[in-house]
Amino acid sequence: MKKTVAILMLVTIVSKILGFVRDIVLSYFYGASSISDVYLISLTIPIVIFSFIGKGISVGFIPMYTRIESSDGTERANNYANNVINFVFLICTIIFIGGMIFTESIVKLFASGFKGETLELTVKFTKITLIGVYFSGLNYVFLAYLQIKGLFIIPTLMGLPANVIMVASIYASSREGSYTLLAVGSLIAIFSQFLLLFIFSYKSNYRYKPRLNFKDENIKKMAILALPAILGTSVIQINLLIDRTLASKIAPGGIAALNYASTLSVVIIGIFVLSISSVLYPKLSKLSAENNISELKTVLSGAISAVNILVLPAVVGCMIFARPIVEFLYGRGSFDHEALRMTSSALFYFSIGIVGLSHRETLANTFYSLQDTRTPMINAAIAMVLNIILNLILSKYLGIGGLALATSISTIFCTLLLLFNLRKRIGSLGLTKVSFSFIKILIASLAMGGLSKFIYHLLLNKFSLDVSLILSVAVGATVYFIIIFLLRIQEVQMIFKELKEKFRPIKETEAAK
Repeated sequence: MKKTVAILMLVTIVSKILGFVRDIVLSYFYGASSISDVYLISLTIPIVIFSFIGKGISVGFIPMYTRIESSDGTERANNYANNVINFVFLICTIIFIGGMIFTESIVKLFASGFKGETLELTVKFTKITLIGVYFSGLNYVFLAYLQIKGLFIIPTLMGLPANVIMVASIYASSREGSYTLLAVGSLIAIFSQFLLLFIFSYKSNYRYKPRLNFKDENIKKMAILALPAILGTSVIQINLLIDRTLASKIAPGGIAALNYASTLSVVIIGIFVLSISSVLYPKLSKLSAENNISELKTVLSGAISAVNILVLPAVVGCMIFARPIVEFLYGRGSFDHEALRMTSSALFYFSIGIVGLSHRETLANTFYSLQDTRTPMINAAIAMVLNIILNLILSKYLGIGGLALATSISTIFCTLLLLFNLRKRIGSLGLTKVSFSFIKILIASLAMGGLSKFIYHLLLNKFSLDVSLILSVAVGATVYFIIIFLLRIQEVQMIFKELKEKFRPIKETEAAK
């Protein structure tokens, strides 16, 4: 089990990095331009349209299938799966037809700033990518099916070939001068995901049957179970929609700049938080099931501090080196000075909310472990309203950076609200101790940032930007870990203990071989 988790961590990190490479390739050939905006919007529209239903499938399918299989057998459970698949196919058909008829209106909803040739090209791209709603819809079902069967690695691998295909399509479109290849490539990429999931579902004894029963009570129960998740997802997608449409009005390439910066912050969370979540988060569900609230609070406070240890220095680093990082990663090819300015600004302001975003996931998972999906949904809705108001105000003064700052502020507000509600529900969370730990980590992070910045400017006189940035960050990271070790932060010792216990069975197994 622990070996599987370790492999999942590695594959997920590789997948995120490869997805990041895709953005680097896009920035090289198309920069932050109207073409990159068109491409990203055409990808976003099908995802947003179906994500509401898809999230519901993810939440509702697994418990229903498991219950049916345990009570009525695998054959009845597979009949239920086929019914869900055929319902999804029907819903996808309705979405596809509606999308093809009202494509231009939908594009204007997502990017109201698009005009003329940019609008026409986006409509053309979207008509191609809308075909992918069929594969997206079915992917949600097969993902859930494989998780039930204990095949966790295959769903994690599905992003690897898709990202390779998308990178190849970006390169091919620039060489051939055909923008249409961008949309076609994204469609082939999502089909590759479907094909991979279907093959392994078939190997796990799934067999398709054209069964569609509108009176199936299990479908109704699944819909009721999934409703809170659907509403919560709708809030996130509405935020995304508003951010993109405002970015389309601010400047050509604004959507791409916002996306590049957002991807960087997501990579930070994926790499630095994933290792903590895989070790500590599962404990929350177990302790909740055992009604051991006292231990749950201890683990939760430890998880918060552990996330701070890894994320805070990354946040400080991103804020101090926002422009050099963007120039180092994206500053090639068609990525011009204006693209650099917009993306750097967005990254700086996104960085402010990274800690809040990391803790929001932890706190939301805690509520879910307590079988409370309502509180995170309500808090997300409140944060959405705040984000909309701040978007309209801050974008006037800070442009693309204002949209990122609005997201960060609303995320931090949502996290604090979740923390307040959780404390109200289960009592004291030991926040005084967490606060002292936070201050120590912040001091170490600021010391790291100051030293790294000094070394960077010192080296910049002798070396290139790339070499100076890498060396200064390496020295800063070393100093940071020395400082937090000397400050005797308890959570540091806890992390090492957990990781040691996590990998000990792997070493023992290898030694036995």
